[in-house]
Amino acid sequence: MRVLVTGGTGLIGSAVVAELLGNGHTVHALARSDASARAAAAAGAEPLRGSLTDLDVLRAGAADADGVIHLAFGNDFSSPEALTRAVDEESAALAALGTTLIGSDRPLVTVAGTPAVPGRASTESDPLSTDGPVGGRGRTVTEILGLAARGVRTSAVRMPRTVHNAGEGGFAGMLTGIARRTGVSGYPGTGTQRWPAVHALDAAVLFRLALEKAEAGTSWHAVADEGDEVRDIAAAIGRRLGLPVEPVPTDTYGPLGPIFATDQPSSSVRTQQVLGWKPEHPGLLADLENLRP
Repeated sequence: MRVLVTGGTGLIGSAVVAELLGNGHTVHALARSDASARAAAAAGAEPLRGSLTDLDVLRAGAADADGVIHLAFGNDFSSPEALTRAVDEESAALAALGTTLIGSDRPLVTVAGTPAVPGRASTESDPLSTDGPVGGRGRTVTEILGLAARGVRTSAVRMPRTVHNAGEGGFAGMLTGIARRTGVSGYPGTGTQRWPAVHALDAAVLFRLALEKAEAGTSWHAVADEGDEVRDIAAAIGRRLGLPVEPVPTDTYGPLGPIFATDQPSSSVRTQQVLGWKPEHPGLLADLENLRP
């Protein structure tokens, strides 16, 4: 299958590209810079120069592909305005990709986050949140899944709060970055809130499975660890970096603070049963032992 991948040189995307190539697919990777283009080519993909704001490039890439995996998202979480811009850019990009594929029965796999459900682990049947700092993403993904009724084999792989590899990435990676800057391995609230997690290499397998065989309009959970307590994550980071572990104000994490403070365990039982996905790589707490001091 000839697959267009957006975000193909990031932590998750580079693993997805390798997984696709290793299973006989060819990849066109959207590349917004010369450095990204070189990285995509070095990985074995064919670079497609452009960014999420280049809608004509996205339309042409989707029209020329047998399937699309969308992973790209802006990484500026410095303010509510920056986060809103990233959500709006992604929404326009997904609309361009999705409408191009209408009537083709080709797959479009997009990314979402696992929802938080009070009192229990969320499942694949729970709706995405359409409120809060990234509620716009939930609305957009719901609209994209609705294209199943218009001849697009849409599916959403819902990602946990930490996608990691060698101890880096996701919310835990943000905790690590702040710890290195401030000299304290902090956590918001009581630290008893739970975050789900998955190794990037395991997540990549699920994206491939969704591309190859997910039914139209379906959602799947890339969850290996149902929920690690945030204070345990902070303790592992503090131990590796030789820093004290302490609670810190929620606003330390900017517009993502309310999400950081939420208990949000998640299950992937149905995903594993239906798609045959089996996480095989180390869990988050074990992988954090690979953090460089």
